[in-house]
Amino acid sequence: MTTGLDGRSVIVTGAGSGIGRAAALAFAEHGARVVAADLNAEGAKEVVREIEEAGGGAVAVVGDLSEQAVVDQVVETAVERFGGVDVLVNNAGIMDRMSALADVTDAEWERVVRVNLTAPFLLTRAVLPHMLQSGRGVIVNTASEAGLRGSAAGAAYTASKHGVVGLTKSLAVMYRKQGIRANAIAPGGTQTGIVVDAAQDAHGPAALGPHFVNIGKLARAEEQAAAIVFLASDAASNINGAILPVDDGWAAV
Repeated sequence: MTTGLDGRSVIVTGAGSGIGRAAALAFAEHGARVVAADLNAEGAKEVVREIEEAGGGAVAVVGDLSEQAVVDQVVETAVERFGGVDVLVNNAGIMDRMSALADVTDAEWERVVRVNLTAPFLLTRAVLPHMLQSGRGVIVNTASEAGLRGSAAGAAYTASKHGVVGLTKSLAVMYRKQGIRANAIAPGGTQTGIVVDAAQDAHGPAALGPHFVNIGKLARAEEQAAAIVFLASDAASNINGAILPVDDGWAAV
């Protein structure tokens, strides 16, 4: 079965590095045209350069995706350059400090939730009118193992990724009759270069330590990207509201 992604317009957030970069390149390999959105201008422009050098179509949009003006720019760019939005990949995210709830500051909570949950909400709300008009669309969110359990991150990150899971399932139910699908991957440990700024003697990291024994092998970003592309493709046409662990079995432990 073909992916059906050739010529499709795809927005990938966090496309400048890690899973987002791998996903942007993978979509381009399948013939999709990619809007690479990231706060990191250098990373976003580099992935666009790679896609264009390989003969694909891509454009970078740089900015903080938790800001409505940047969200509007991303969607407007997809519509103006590529004629609409067929696929939205809400991948951009940040880690917390592995803080236990009593130790979470207002700033840590607000920033993590804003980037990890509010930004996907804003982007999804912005693309839905275009998808509804065309009668089809796919949203793939990057949740986390922390969206499935309470022992994979700090309180802020865990709450935000549980929120992503709920957002995904709500979308799937609300819009399935309008031809829109929503799914998410739940990555386990992945080689992305993200550094957790956590004090090892704090309560959160100390309490979480034993739970990482069964984490399994670290995934490559390309393995996560392959799952994203699959869920966005026609091969997954009857998959809706699924949260797919990509974690070497960690969720099964």
